[in-house]
Amino acid sequence: MATPADSLAAPLTDAALKRQQVMEYIWHHILNTKPGHGPMEWHPLPFVPGIHLPDWLPLHQLMLLIAGLLLIVGFCVLYRLRKGVPTHFSIVLETFIVFIRDEVAIPSLGEHDGKKLTPLLCTIFFFILVLNFMGLFPFFVTATANVHVTAALSILVFVVMIVGGLLKNGPLGLAHAFIPGGVPLVLKFVLFPLEVVGVFIKTFALTLRLFANMLAGHVAIFSIIGMVVVFGPIALPALLMALFILLIEVLVALLQAYVFTLLSAVFIGQVFHPEH
Repeated sequence: MATPADSLAAPLTDAALKRQQVMEYIWHHILNTKPGHGPMEWHPLPFVPGIHLPDWLPLHQLMLLIAGLLLIVGFCVLYRLRKGVPTHFSIVLETFIVFIRDEVAIPSLGEHDGKKLTPLLCTIFFFILVLNFMGLFPFFVTATANVHVTAALSILVFVVMIVGGLLKNGPLGLAHAFIPGGVPLVLKFVLFPLEVVGVFIKTFALTLRLFANMLAGHVAIFSIIGMVVVFGPIALPALLMALFILLIEVLVALLQAYVFTLLSAVFIGQVFHPEH
């Protein structure tokens, strides 16, 4: 008679083994694994045999470096090569920059502060956008699906809120940002700690929103594709659903970069201009 221990020691069935392989693939894709480990391993480049990426560099950090390099090449090299003659690439970049300045920065921060912080907001927007789109290509992963990456971006916004508010309005002005006007003195003692906690909640919301949205879409796509691995050709129609979600992910990648930038501008504006 078979015992529970015997059942645990028994080899996995073919279907169970396939499910386990799919789960491992999903985990290796969304976790910050090292090159050479798991299904997302980085093989030598086919056109340059024998070159391996370093094992000490995790995938998400590698994505951050590649995204930074792409932005440097795009803005500092390709954009400057236009020499006053507009190109399709420069027109696209300028369209996004003008949109961030006129529709995000200035309405949230005012004319003066909006123009001053437009470079920062554009950097955040393009950096998140490139990271999001990189995750849609084979052999790349989505670094913004890592909560540590989104937390680092959110902490940057938090520092700008506090330090920028302190430099702009001084200690009393910064304290005024956490004390709502027009309320009785007794309520101010209650609302002040709530407003201070609210700043940390806003930072947490920025972190969680971007992380959760980018993670959920990729898990859904790989789970649907995994159905084909587990159930075989009968599940091939599910690929149409995966393709549909992938197309939505293109929109989500752009939308989440915009939402993060917009909320960052709004939160900074609330500290810079508490009277509004």
